[in-house]
Amino acid sequence: MQALVTPEWLHGRLNDEKTVVVDCRFLLNNPEAGESAYRQDHIPGAFYFHLERDLSGEKAEHGGRHPLPPVDRLAALFSRVGIDESVTVIAYDDQEMSMAGRLWWLLRYLGHERVAVLDGGYAAWKRAGYPVTAELPAAVPRTFVPRVQAHMLADVNGVRERGADTVLLDSRAIERYRGEQETIDPVAGHIPGALPFFYKDNLTADKTMKDAESLKARVAPFAGKEIIVYCGSGVTACTNLLALHVAGRPDAKLYAGSWSDWITYPENPIATGDE
Repeated sequence: MQALVTPEWLHGRLNDEKTVVVDCRFLLNNPEAGESAYRQDHIPGAFYFHLERDLSGEKAEHGGRHPLPPVDRLAALFSRVGIDESVTVIAYDDQEMSMAGRLWWLLRYLGHERVAVLDGGYAAWKRAGYPVTAELPAAVPRTFVPRVQAHMLADVNGVRERGADTVLLDSRAIERYRGEQETIDPVAGHIPGALPFFYKDNLTADKTMKDAESLKARVAPFAGKEIIVYCGSGVTACTNLLALHVAGRPDAKLYAGSWSDWITYPENPIATGDE
């Protein structure tokens, strides 16, 4: 399935019982803001998934700030809102498609390919003049059967031991990549050898994804190479993974623990500045 859909596409399928819409709005500096906004208004029929309660696991010594949830917990969550192999899932947010991208990646990681992200998020929906509501939806539970796609995931060892033909892309702002500014994680810098690939550079001024040809040009230097993408905690990297998918590179892997996992290993080297 295509990675992105337009508001017009989604509006035409709102009453389809085999389409499940999920609101993923979330602010890292205000964890309850997304759900509060959802309760004020959302796309009709949309359920709400919270990044930290629903789409992340419990924090531990390693694994980063937003570790992957246990597979059985995700399967129970998806089943509860009526997602099975026959259902198409559309995710949206208001955070440059990174929170929705996290759900998109998680579903695909568990073998569910019928999932896409609303291009431009909730703002694009409202700009188009489509209806919103505060009414909470009623779920029709189904049984989600996970089929883990382990090849989509890179762990810390995979990043350490990557070969010369593997490109490691850092999705964070250039100031964080260089180690000039770090307001979230306790250590500044980047993984040695990583290239800066800021996730917002995939977007137009209205926060929709750039066209496929522009994205293909951006990733052209990585032709024939394996790609691993990371960010601070495995969330904004998903906007890059969406862009890579649109550009014809659906094989790119996510280092889910990302920078916040890397720095929990004292033996891991850290680089600063430009390389």
